[in-house]
Amino acid sequence: MPGTSVLEDIELIFENIGGGRGGNQPPAGGGDDGGTGNRSPRPGGGYTQRRYRVAITLAIVSILMFFLGLSTAFVVLRIEKAWIPIQLPRILAVNTVILLISSGTIELARKKLTQSNLPGFRLLWLLTTVLGVVFLAGQLIAWRQLVDEGVYIASNRASSFFYIFTGLHGLHLFCGVMALLYVALRHFERAKIARATAAQIVAHYWHFMDGLWLFLMALLYFGK
Repeated sequence: MPGTSVLEDIELIFENIGGGRGGNQPPAGGGDDGGTGNRSPRPGGGYTQRRYRVAITLAIVSILMFFLGLSTAFVVLRIEKAWIPIQLPRILAVNTVILLISSGTIELARKKLTQSNLPGFRLLWLLTTVLGVVFLAGQLIAWRQLVDEGVYIASNRASSFFYIFTGLHGLHLFCGVMALLYVALRHFERAKIARATAAQIVAHYWHFMDGLWLFLMALLYFGK
């Protein structure tokens, strides 16, 4: 099935990040049964956890550098007198609130996981996923509104940067939604990564996407 293939691909990414070692031992509250996780940790588990953190940090830094390069070009070109600003769709404010709420729900979900409340974790994690999908839908609406006004990616420099910024951010956020679905649907007793570790990796990435969106919105609004 297509959905199974996507989950397997995401799992492979997680396994490659972790080196495939020591990741299948869930910490307290991290098992599929919502228990307390009384099994003793495997040797080298701390080293594996550090590898997870280093890997997600490198991914975030690479994305950040890419967007900083685009932002620098935006600022340089904005100084020119030929700049023609565009009216940003109001729905962007709603999308921002939705993304901020999703950062809250993902942290509440992780808290439920540490409390061994697996049903509560799954409910809040699913809510975060739904909010991510709603955000992406809102972005499509924003694009449609601009198109209805005759503003396209090639209309002027301001519109080009708007579509590029929001489009690339949306693409990276879509990857985050896929990772959320992986954590929500995977049976971790058969996975090579603990649920708590996977949730931590995805949460860090999700918060970064939230912060990046706030930065891009500030850049676009003040750059008008």
